[in-house]
Amino acid sequence: MKTYIGPTDESQKEFYLQFKGKGPITMLNLVKFKPIAEYSGTGMPQAKERISGKEAYAKYLELTLPVMKKAGGNIKFYGSCGDFLIGPENKGWDAVLLVEYESVDVFVAFAQSEAYLKNAGHRTASLEDSRLLPIVASEL
Repeated sequence: MKTYIGPTDESQKEFYLQFKGKGPITMLNLVKFKPIAEYSGTGMPQAKERISGKEAYAKYLELTLPVMKKAGGNIKFYGSCGDFLIGPENKGWDAVLLVEYESVDVFVAFAQSEAYLKNAGHRTASLEDSRLLPIVASEL
């Protein structure tokens, strides 16, 4: 089964073209934690004690939240979840986040900033799988 941790070059380009100029954007994050965080290949040192993926993700959020807020982002919702009520069986997620940014440009600047990237390894180390879905408001 294929997993997803980061965007591809193509998905980044498509995202920017599709949502540029659309105003505020909300990012729906679905995350599945590794049982034990794996820091090899992240450019970050392995923790002295083994920690869970959930603990590594908490560290990522702790370090990222001030950078996100300064850049114009805001976590609107964070919660635990499990298997789908409607959807694939045995394919659930551990947590869901809704993060709002003032614009696509604000999100892109945040995601490419040195302040964000220096701690992003905690996210990579923590996740078994993830999805990131951009959402913009529309009329009913």
